[in-house]
Amino acid sequence: MLSLKDIKKDYVVGDSTVSALKGVSIDFRENEFVSILGPSGCGKTTLLNIIGGLDRYTSGDLNINGKSTKDFKDRDWDSYRNHSIGFVFQSYNLIPHQTVLSNVELALTLSGVSKSERRERAVKALEQVGLGDQLHKKPNQMSGGQMQRVAIARALVNEPDILLADEPTGALDTETSVQIMELLKSISKDKLIIMVTHNPELAMKYSSRIIKLLDGKVIDDSDPLDKNVVEPIKKPEKEPTKADKKAAKKERKKLKTSMSFLTALSLSRNNLMTKKARTLLTSFAGSIGIIGIALILSISNGVQLYIDQVQSDTLSSYPLQITKTTASIGEIMNTMAKNHEDSANHDKDKVYSQNAMGEMINTLMEETKVNNLEKFKKYLDDNSDLKDLTSDVQYTYATTLNVFTESDSGVMQVNPSTLLEDMGYMSSTQMEAMSMSGSMGGMMGMGTDVWSEMIDNEELIDKQYDVIAGRLPEKYNEVVLVVDKNNEINDYVLYSLGLLDPSSLNGIVRRAMAGEDISVDSEQHVYTYDELLDLKFKVVPTPDFYKKKDGVWEDMTGDESYMKKAVANGTEISVVGILRPDEDASSASISGAIGYRHDLMTYLIDEVDNSEIVKEQKANPDIDVFTGLKFKTDENAADTDSSSETVSDSTVDTESKADKTADSSDADKKAGLVAGDSSMEIPEGMTEEQYKALMEQSGASDTGELADMGMNAMGSMDMSAIQGGDMSSLTETQKKYIASLSDEQMELMKQMLKEQSDTNADQLANSGKYSTSNYDNNMKTLGYSVVEDPDSINIYPVDFASKEKIIDIIDDYNDSVGEEDKIEYTDYVGLMMSSITSIINAISYVLIAFVAISLVVSSIMIGIITYISVLERTKEIGILRSIGASKRDISRVFNAETVIVGFVAGALGIIISYLLTIPINMIIAHLTDVPIRASIPVSAAVILIAISVCLTLIAGLFPSRVAAKKDPVIALRTE
Repeated sequence: MLSLKDIKKDYVVGDSTVSALKGVSIDFRENEFVSILGPSGCGKTTLLNIIGGLDRYTSGDLNINGKSTKDFKDRDWDSYRNHSIGFVFQSYNLIPHQTVLSNVELALTLSGVSKSERRERAVKALEQVGLGDQLHKKPNQMSGGQMQRVAIARALVNEPDILLADEPTGALDTETSVQIMELLKSISKDKLIIMVTHNPELAMKYSSRIIKLLDGKVIDDSDPLDKNVVEPIKKPEKEPTKADKKAAKKERKKLKTSMSFLTALSLSRNNLMTKKARTLLTSFAGSIGIIGIALILSISNGVQLYIDQVQSDTLSSYPLQITKTTASIGEIMNTMAKNHEDSANHDKDKVYSQNAMGEMINTLMEETKVNNLEKFKKYLDDNSDLKDLTSDVQYTYATTLNVFTESDSGVMQVNPSTLLEDMGYMSSTQMEAMSMSGSMGGMMGMGTDVWSEMIDNEELIDKQYDVIAGRLPEKYNEVVLVVDKNNEINDYVLYSLGLLDPSSLNGIVRRAMAGEDISVDSEQHVYTYDELLDLKFKVVPTPDFYKKKDGVWEDMTGDESYMKKAVANGTEISVVGILRPDEDASSASISGAIGYRHDLMTYLIDEVDNSEIVKEQKANPDIDVFTGLKFKTDENAADTDSSSETVSDSTVDTESKADKTADSSDADKKAGLVAGDSSMEIPEGMTEEQYKALMEQSGASDTGELADMGMNAMGSMDMSAIQGGDMSSLTETQKKYIASLSDEQMELMKQMLKEQSDTNADQLANSGKYSTSNYDNNMKTLGYSVVEDPDSINIYPVDFASKEKIIDIIDDYNDSVGEEDKIEYTDYVGLMMSSITSIINAISYVLIAFVAISLVVSSIMIGIITYISVLERTKEIGILRSIGASKRDISRVFNAETVIVGFVAGALGIIISYLLTIPINMIIAHLTDVPIRASIPVSAAVILIAISVCLTLIAGLFPSRVAAKKDPVIALRTE
């Protein structure tokens, strides 16, 4: 079973070598009680450690069940100790922080036995040594004899083949010694027991075989296997084949021992619980770095949340703007700066002019381009990443939002606002330029309109505004009124919306500049929420301002009665909510006092597209619907006489009147015919049968009277009103005349008017004159837009990082298209705040450096504490190695301890940090009005705890490696 062949063991001490064993050869039986006697220093314990696999022989061989151990590796010796060897030590070597049951179970844990089986076998082993009722006691609660019984139970629980006892009664009294020896003797009936002792009486009484050692040699063996020789020599074994070695290796691998990390955690937890105060202090010391980091992160998080809010609010007011016609401001500035820096190519003996204006105009022309927004919009709509990077992508159109309000005195235009023009502050041309500047004017604080489109992001609006009355708009015809943080509305807005009488300001600037004494209403007016929520407005599409007369469309905005009717027929807009900026909001996305939804604009675009004038212009793209003249093109320009010139609308009106005079006689004839005058000639285009039928229907008695009435009525009648069925503009005489006509006469009149209108239009179109406008300008005047082709695109990034990614998306688009489709854009925020990212990064780097220093200090301290723990638990290391724990298992035990300490330190640091944020926020609130609230994000807290665990684990790697490398024999001798 067990055979030692010429075992030698040498120790190197300084420059000398000490031989502890000098060629020991012994064969043991499978079950016998062997006592090894000899004086101190003769090699008894060394021999026992070599047999137990705790120490390695220098030369010779140790055969186990006929197998050589020469090629054993560390894991093979670990498995051998765990499965084949049981140790009983003089000093018991129980782990003090484990219960009796846990001490016994430990060897089974390394063997991979299930929890239920471990418990069953450990209890059985303790019952076998008479300690079945002492399972949950700690070793320090037991007597020496009981502790030795626990050690024997631990040695037996894994059912080893060999039991090694090193002075098992050395620390016991006589009575207890006898009890232990009796127990060992009973065990020897089934197992091989090798006991080292100094007590020859006990050896003679209980042993079946006594071997004596002296100076590292066997000098006597009372019962050798072969009684003729002290050291029997057996025939040399057959050299194992490769197949035998492979099978043996496979068997050893099967018996491999391993300690689970949970077991290591349990061992370390129990050890730390025996030193609660020190563990708590160590964890607190380790948490100081975490506390510092957590507090920095909490304040940084508060600042970052504030910055994010500022960014979100700011970027909701200053988007990336892409207009249809644009010029790169950066390129213009760079080009002009470069030209200015160029050295002059002339002498300095005279003064020379500098072509600054010419360069500026040339540069502006070179850098101005038309963006293909229709193609770019499709690209943006198809980009799935854009949604996460933006608060909104807003498409604006050239369609004018015409808003009016009605009162007893008439209608007033609310948007576009004409208040400044009426005051004499700006001319109509300047007002138009301001209006054309669009969102640019709004962004620079120069907008004159009080109506603005809301950003299509309800979550952002909820963050920026409080709804103090009503609700947010849900339909296209619903809007909100925006007040300031003090619940006040600028009086400019009140005048613009008609809440104050704007007529009181007419010409006030001109009168003031002329030195007149003027007065402005300075009274503070008060409005209830209900009064403001009762506000109603009317939106009128631009085409409704025009009325068709004599084949052309006339602008009717100067006709008060017409405008009243047009406004009355407009779309009603209701104020459904009142918003106030949130106190913590640094900026606002609604630039005006009235915020409307984007679908109001899309509704207006549809209304314009479906209007009669737009349909007519689209059906006749070469004819100006306002003048009836043809548009001048490259083709017809060649046919125009050199003396011919395009004409203005006033010229057309004069010539049209002349044409009308020429046709007046024909109109008179038709008017008389409609009235039933039989003396009138049959008009061209009417058959005799139609003429007779009309005469019969009109009657002969009143024909003269009706003829006179028709001649007088039709002279000043609004023919287009007749065509459209509008009788409101007719006089009483005209209405009476119309009422006298039959249905057939009425239809004839409409036909006559249409023919006259067509004739007039045809005459204008073929007059040889050309319109001063063009098709695109007319469509723009009418407010015509196509949803797929916006006039500008405003992209609102979520934050500065997102803005950079959006710019990358635009750059990717530019790289994928031709030169003519490349997009030029204006980044207002980038121009104003280009350095903010660098500042934020610099602050972050400083904080990271500070954090790194704190963590390094904490890690070094944890490493030192762990190393101290290794020194304190050296004996435990020897015990674990003796029952089969590998070096990796020992490392795992101390790694588990550092994990526990790191977790406690991290958790303690987070808890303390959370508590400290309360007074920190109170101090911040007291010292500043900036809404910064220090708070530790949950994710950051989890990460910090994980970092604490990882760093303590790293810091404990060196101590754990030191522990793993400790010699188990030396470790067992440590007290």
